[in-house]
Amino acid sequence: MEKEQQDLSAQSVIEERHAVRSYQPNVSITREKINQLLRVATKAPSGGNLQAWRFLVIDETKQKEKLYPIAFHQQQIIEASATIVALGDLEGYKKAHEIYAQAVFENNMPEKIATMSEAKYTNLYQNMQSDDLLQTVTVDTSLAAMQFMLLAKAEGFDTTPMRGFDKEQLAKAFKIPSRYTPVLLISLGKQKKPAYQTSRLPLEKVVFYNEMN
Repeated sequence: MEKEQQDLSAQSVIEERHAVRSYQPNVSITREKINQLLRVATKAPSGGNLQAWRFLVIDETKQKEKLYPIAFHQQQIIEASATIVALGDLEGYKKAHEIYAQAVFENNMPEKIATMSEAKYTNLYQNMQSDDLLQTVTVDTSLAAMQFMLLAKAEGFDTTPMRGFDKEQLAKAFKIPSRYTPVLLISLGKQKKPAYQTSRLPLEKVVFYNEMN
């Protein structure tokens, strides 16, 4: 029974989450709370457990004003408590040794398996075609970003994922090294106006079994 209640709670969070465009401008969310949400969000799965996501939190007024034109004047950049820039690290595989050493230290993996995994994934990512690498870190970062938005909703906050922004200007303005690819902006705060409800295609138009037809 308890498991069913947990599942329903998760479903409720998913169904209640919507992209909010108008935020209460005077709501402040502490960095401690943002860190708490991000800490849990980074439990998301990733290829080789390389965790190639990075997050730049914009929570100061001056920095929001700098981001505003870069994000094509989307008002939530100014109104929301913070905007999280979700980035994919194209050189994330360089942390493989640190990650697998930690797994051994915490008794999550035998040392032999960790050594093999480190070599395997380091070699794989080092030799991956640039387009494939970009897609891989984008997918992994997006998984963590989605978890962040659901966690935020569960805590009573609202979010907006945004892909409308100038990547080059973003990198220049916020001193983001070229190894990091901007994936998504996520505004975080409390809604001032309810989000628009959205419709979904019927399941039979998006789900197929065994082969596409």
